[in-house]
Amino acid sequence: MKIDTPILSSMSQRRWRLPVLGLLVALAAGGGWMMYAKATTGQAKADEKANAKKEPVYELAAVDVIKVAARELSLNLPISGSLMPVSQTTVRAKVAAEVHETLVQEGMPVRKGQVIARFDSADLRARLNIQDAAVDEAQARLALAQKNRHSNEALLKQNYISQNAFDTTQNSLDLAQASLKSATSQREVAQLALADTLVKSPVDGIISKRSVQAGDKVSPDSPLFSIVNLAQLVLEAQVPSSEIPRVKIGQNVKFSVDGFGTRSFAGKVARINPAAEAGSRSMLVYVAVENVDGALKGGMFAKGALTLEKNSALPVMPVAAIRQHNGSDVVYLIVNNQIQQQAVKLGLRNEDEGVVQVLQGLEPGMQLISTKLGNIKPGSKVSMPKAAVASVPAADPTSDKIKG
Repeated sequence: MKIDTPILSSMSQRRWRLPVLGLLVALAAGGGWMMYAKATTGQAKADEKANAKKEPVYELAAVDVIKVAARELSLNLPISGSLMPVSQTTVRAKVAAEVHETLVQEGMPVRKGQVIARFDSADLRARLNIQDAAVDEAQARLALAQKNRHSNEALLKQNYISQNAFDTTQNSLDLAQASLKSATSQREVAQLALADTLVKSPVDGIISKRSVQAGDKVSPDSPLFSIVNLAQLVLEAQVPSSEIPRVKIGQNVKFSVDGFGTRSFAGKVARINPAAEAGSRSMLVYVAVENVDGALKGGMFAKGALTLEKNSALPVMPVAAIRQHNGSDVVYLIVNNQIQQQAVKLGLRNEDEGVVQVLQGLEPGMQLISTKLGNIKPGSKVSMPKAAVASVPAADPTSDKIKG
C-alpha cells in the first residue's frame, strides 16, 4: 500500500536548495572582489604611469640665482706705496747768528713770506752802520774828485797845467766812482744779511720739522725748518717690469689708506721711472694725487688699483654661470619657472672679481642660474626662492685682490 508524504518531500527539497544558493552567493562575491581588485590595480598602474610622466620641480635657493645687471668693468693692477708731498723744502740759515726766537712749531700751517724765526741782529746791524759810513766817505771822495776834475779841465784849456796833470785828476775821479760802487755793494750785502735775521717761509705749507731752538748758534746753510705742502701728493708705487707695457700716462688710480674707513682716493699716473729697481726688477710709477682737503699726509701707506683697461656699461654675470655646449658658451636662463639654454658672446673678464661682460645674448634684469647644479638641465621646472634675488655687485676698486 502506497502512502504519500508531502511534508517530507518539501523538507528534502529545502535541504538541497540551501547549499546551492550559498554556493551561488559565494561565486558572485568572489567575482565581484576579483573585478574590484582588477579595477583597483589598473587605477594604481595608471596613477604610477601619470606620476612617472610628471616632471620634478627643483626648488632654488637665493644663492643659486643671479639677476643680470649692467655696469662698467675694468681690468686693474694692484699697487701700493707711500704718499710723498710734491712740494717740500728745508729752510736754511743764510747768516751766522744766534737764534733769538722761533715762532712756529711742528704741525703749524704757514704762508709764503711769513716770519717763522728771528736771529740776534745787533752784530749785523753794526756792520750795516759801518757800510753806511763807508758809502758816505766814498761819496765825499767822489764829490771832491769831480770838483778837482772840473777845475783842472778849465786850467787845461788855458794851458796852465799839463795834460798829464789833468789825466791824474781824471784817474782820481774814476777811482772815487769805483770806491763808491764798492761801498754801495758792501752796504747792500750788509742790508741783506740784516734782513736775513728775519727767517721767512718760502712756500705755503705745514711745518714738519723744527731743527733749532732759541739760543742756538747757526752758521750759513744750517737747517732750520722743514716745510711740506700737502695740496699735491705723489704716490710712489712699485710695478713689476712685466706690467709696465700696459701702464700709460693718465691712467686712473683709486686707492685707500688705513684709518679712513671706506673712503677712497683717486689719482692719475703722472710719470714712469725709466730704470728698474735693483734686486726687485720693479719700476716706480708716480701717481699724482690732489689733496684738496689736506686729509692725506706725507709718508702714509696706500693700497689700491691702477685701471689698465675699462669698458662701457654692459650686462655682467658671474663667471661661474658660464657653461659649455658643443664648444660654445651658454647660460641657463629662468623663464616662467623653466630652464632655457641661451648662447652668449663674452667680453672683458675679471677673474678676481669673478665676473664677465656679455656682449650678446643677455639683457639687464634677466635671471639665470649662477652655479653648477647637476640635476638641472634645459626644460627643467624650478621654483624661485622666497628671498630676493641679488644682482652682480659693483667692484671695489680699492681691493688689493683686483688685478688684470
